[in-house]
Amino acid sequence: MNTFTAVVAVAAAASLLAACGKADADRTEGPAVSAAEAPVNTAVDTTSTTGETTLTPGANSFTEAQARGAIEKAGYSNVGPLSQSEQGVWTGKATRNGTETSVSVDYKGAVAPQ
Repeated sequence: MNTFTAVVAVAAAASLLAACGKADADRTEGPAVSAAEAPVNTAVDTTSTTGETTLTPGANSFTEAQARGAIEKAGYSNVGPLSQSEQGVWTGKATRNGTETSVSVDYKGAVAPQ
């Protein structure tokens, strides 16, 4: 490498460093995205589904264990085996207030007797 090429390379590197701006004078510490004190957007649907009597068919991502947990949380016990219909609704037998009944869970987690 001759002297002229070395000088040009050093000058180019110096101008690139200068283009990057001042060291820390214009920078702000912290996250790249500011965090609001409270969420600005609300959840899509926060309505409780407990006690709904109309089930909504749809693609259900609950496992059988999760559907069983939703049924138990709704006040049922002795939950038997559950099966999932073509509409995505989990259905099985469970006991509530001493009476065995058919009960179902839809994709929203709504639990209703059948």
